[in-house]
Amino acid sequence: MLSRVLIALDRRFPPLTAHAHCDLPCGVYDPAQARIEAESVLAIIDKHKESKDAVFKQRAVFIKEERAEQVKHHLWVLWTDYFKPEHLEDHPELHELFWEATKLAGESKHSMDRKVAQKLLDRIGDIDKIFWDTKKT
Repeated sequence: MLSRVLIALDRRFPPLTAHAHCDLPCGVYDPAQARIEAESVLAIIDKHKESKDAVFKQRAVFIKEERAEQVKHHLWVLWTDYFKPEHLEDHPELHELFWEATKLAGESKHSMDRKVAQKLLDRIGDIDKIFWDTKKT
């Protein structure tokens, strides 16, 4: 009975359509989340190389892999929830930057190469510049 009443009300007074760029329009997006995790990856690589403790090194690798996965997560949230087609029109390099950054995050999971981690930070820096450019408009 209640559902029929609600359906009738919806027909008489249609609900307004909400427009948001994500499932929950929080508006809180920032490449800083990915950057902080990527900085952790780089710092862990450095600490791993400095240590002689096998248990510490094993834990460092595990934590580094988790942080690299978090980088991927934060990048994909930005790419899929924040950036819109008009951003891609203004910055056609976005797709390539995100592709490269997420690939580097994946490579950082199974690598202890500092150069890979630094390249990841550099790509996130490129994305960050574009992100703040889009926030101005």
